[in-house]
Amino acid sequence: MGKRRCVPPLEPKLAAGCCGVKKPKLSGSGTHGHGNQSTTVPGSSSGPLQNHQHVDSSSGRENVSDLTLAPGNSPITRMNPASGALSPLPRPNGPANTTKNLVVTAEMCCYCFDVLYCHLYGFPQPRLPRFTNDPYPLFVTWKTGRDKRLRGCIGTFSAMNLHSGLREYTLTSALKDSRFPPLTREELPKLFCSVSLLTNFEDAGDYLDWEVGVHGIRIEFINEKGVKRTATYLPEVAKEQDWDQIQTIDSLLRKGGFKAPITSEFRKSIKLTRNNHLAVEE
Repeated sequence: MGKRRCVPPLEPKLAAGCCGVKKPKLSGSGTHGHGNQSTTVPGSSSGPLQNHQHVDSSSGRENVSDLTLAPGNSPITRMNPASGALSPLPRPNGPANTTKNLVVTAEMCCYCFDVLYCHLYGFPQPRLPRFTNDPYPLFVTWKTGRDKRLRGCIGTFSAMNLHSGLREYTLTSALKDSRFPPLTREELPKLFCSVSLLTNFEDAGDYLDWEVGVHGIRIEFINEKGVKRTATYLPEVAKEQDWDQIQTIDSLLRKGGFKAPITSEFRKSIKLTRNNHLAVEE
């Protein structure tokens, strides 16, 4: 795989320029239960959200580990090798047929690498990037090695301006994902970065009003202790795990900490929001 450098090594001024998980066994009642063009960036060695999921309802944080593109009729588009860019983004939370005349580019991932590199080496943060600063809900994912093992993934459902949002969640996902130790300088040459922007949020009619492999979903439910909880999966999770809708919902409930038996009546009490996402990986 060809290597590409987004930042020059060990210079104080740097130009500014997502996940593989093992398939868990899923029981009938729902147990436990990710960017297209890839190049590594060597040389160097915040309410957040994670997919394999723990949710802090009080702070709005979630962790999402699966950030691959959804196939088929999803609005997520693939990298154009000639232009290095994706097709225009739908406007966040807007109608499905509304399109912004802007693109998601690999520069977003390079900017995330720049931010992490500068932080780890104690340099000033890179200058502001050239891509749009419009607000979007977003996720930043770090993967490592040839098999692209998940190394950190956190994002937010609150729309943030992209320049500050990517800067914040670059470091949050790299250093504060509770499932992993903080990333180090030595790991930088093996890292891949994915940036995902969430769009077209819609309240579903019921817990089955979404399509596997097309929609990301977020559920809200009241657990056995009377506490409201949330849990999230992005579009590729259910498809990669070969889950149907009920298995996916049950897995999300377990991820959100629901420990009681899952019944059809309880599933009907779930509030589900579906969304699409656009992603790019470097």
